[in-house]
Amino acid sequence: MGISRRAKYVLMEFPAGYLAVHLGMSGSVLCVHGKAPPAKLHDHVVMEFESPASEVRTMTYHDPRRFGSFQWCDRQALHGTEIGAVLGAGAAGIEPLGHSFNGGWLFEHSRGRRTPIKQWLMDGSVVVGVGNIYACEALFDAGIHPSRKAGSISRSRYERLAAAIKKILLEAIEGGGSTIQNFQGPDGTVGRYGQLHRVYGRSGQPCPRCGRAIRRSIMGQRSTFFCHGCQR
Repeated sequence: MGISRRAKYVLMEFPAGYLAVHLGMSGSVLCVHGKAPPAKLHDHVVMEFESPASEVRTMTYHDPRRFGSFQWCDRQALHGTEIGAVLGAGAAGIEPLGHSFNGGWLFEHSRGRRTPIKQWLMDGSVVVGVGNIYACEALFDAGIHPSRKAGSISRSRYERLAAAIKKILLEAIEGGGSTIQNFQGPDGTVGRYGQLHRVYGRSGQPCPRCGRAIRRSIMGQRSTFFCHGCQR
């Protein structure tokens, strides 16, 4: 069995196919040697695996908000199709931490697009894995206003944005993610990256660059945070 990732899915690979696990907003997976510990509230899936040497390992999926999912993808049914395409539009876009993702790619694929840049970045059929928090933070880092039309942004600004997205995502991974409500890792620790947010969730507080008040607006039914002075 192999384990990999595509977009926001954890892929568990078996000879017959893939089990795609989406953690949702608050889900977590705990893997232990031996039998599963006693089930807790919100433990929704328990899977037991046995190695050829008869070693038992157990995986428990815990999800208080029940936004996660388990999806089986049969290998023969794929017929050579990319796994991301099978999982849906939200997993079909380019990986932001991959070698192909850069300012040139963003510039070329955004031509003619009138969608606001923040919503375009969060479209999983375009780029996968850039959620609301990290879109806000990356756009601030690159100095781009979230409502600017994707097709109106220059190549040089997209170069800065691509670099900002990679940097923000890697920092967030290193910090264990951003705990906003009840997310926590399997070991009970919360994500530490929320302490480093420069605009997200800081409406009315001073911008760390220019001192103006951070603004909040609603875009695509999501809260958007930005500095009207630093982001153009």
